[in-house]
Amino acid sequence: METFAAAALAAPAAKYVLYLVTDAGLSRGRSHLRIVETAMRGGVTIVQYREKSASTRRMIEEAAELCRLCRAAGVPFIVNDRIDVALAIDADGVHIGQDDMPAALARRILGRGKILGVSAGSVEEARKAFDDGADYIGASPVFSTPTKPDAPSPLGIEGLRRMTQAVEIPVVAIGGITEDNAAAMMEAGAAGIAVVSAIVASEDVEAAARALRIVVEKVRTG
Repeated sequence: METFAAAALAAPAAKYVLYLVTDAGLSRGRSHLRIVETAMRGGVTIVQYREKSASTRRMIEEAAELCRLCRAAGVPFIVNDRIDVALAIDADGVHIGQDDMPAALARRILGRGKILGVSAGSVEEARKAFDDGADYIGASPVFSTPTKPDAPSPLGIEGLRRMTQAVEIPVVAIGGITEDNAAAMMEAGAAGIAVVSAIVASEDVEAAARALRIVVEKVRTG
């Protein structure tokens, strides 16, 4: 069985290779902690805690627990949207969308020591995020996905390719990514793939993560 050590990825952009985004509604009743712990065994290299319905107190409690788990494994831990929660638990960074806090303001609040990811649905949005201090771009969505029904029109593979060529920071593909199309994302220039249901909703989380990691590594390492 092939295994992966996230901490052994030397290049800075390598941490984005297999990006897990949590979703309580898809987890089949399993806790975030169980999903993340198992997914990291399968090769996940970075984790984003995304929780839209919990109270701030619960978010802080859950995020703190996940942050400790990820830090022990050498895997960066990102909080979706909520900069206050990220700062409260000393997370490694924050990911924001186009309707969230402006990226330039988020960077000013976070400082330079934290990771700032920004979702972009066009080359123009990606360039603006780069100018405003983003560390990476979430190209979203590449394909339509039921996890974000209100997302803008899909970029498609060529749209992703144009975005990767337009900015000098890592671009992570998200939206409808599966084992079948993951290689195409990497071939289009993505630094990695971000997945939700392909791992979180899987019956065997570790096996699903491992299968995706194998696919992207084959392209990444030639």
